[in-house]
Amino acid sequence: MGHYRSNSTNSHNFTLTFDNEKIGELIYQKWYSFAAKILMTNGKEYQLEPRGFWESTIELKEGEAILLEFKMGWKGIVIKTYFDNEEKHFLLKLKGLLSNKFVLLDDNNEELMVAETDFKWSKLNFDYTIETTQNFDNFTNEKLLLLSVLHCINYYMTVIVAAA
Repeated sequence: MGHYRSNSTNSHNFTLTFDNEKIGELIYQKWYSFAAKILMTNGKEYQLEPRGFWESTIELKEGEAILLEFKMGWKGIVIKTYFDNEEKHFLLKLKGLLSNKFVLLDDNNEELMVAETDFKWSKLNFDYTIETTQNFDNFTNEKLLLLSVLHCINYYMTVIVAAA
């Protein structure tokens, strides 16, 4: 099991760490934007770009190649990954109605990851504590998927706040 932490230095930047070692960053161009980029510590850069009339689908791209896409569904956020030319499906949803925990499920409804949000009122931003299962840790590109899931959670909270 992996124990990760994501801290927001401001409303635009999130740093993901494992055992106090930086893995990568999720960087938003502006507050409440669905467009962002992911910078990994190995120097690789990825773009998160909204698509469609209502910007309802978000794609993770490396250059022109689409590696992942997600959109809001009735049960939560539906995520499709295309790593290594293999399509996988996931569902990200709140663990309970009034919960501050998000859970990532696979096609078999198996829990792969739990992210707990911690809102910092003094800074008006979120920090996250993330626990992954062994099955999640065995995925190809699991760290890139984690940063993408952080974007999904931020997207979810933005859409919910805008709808309220």
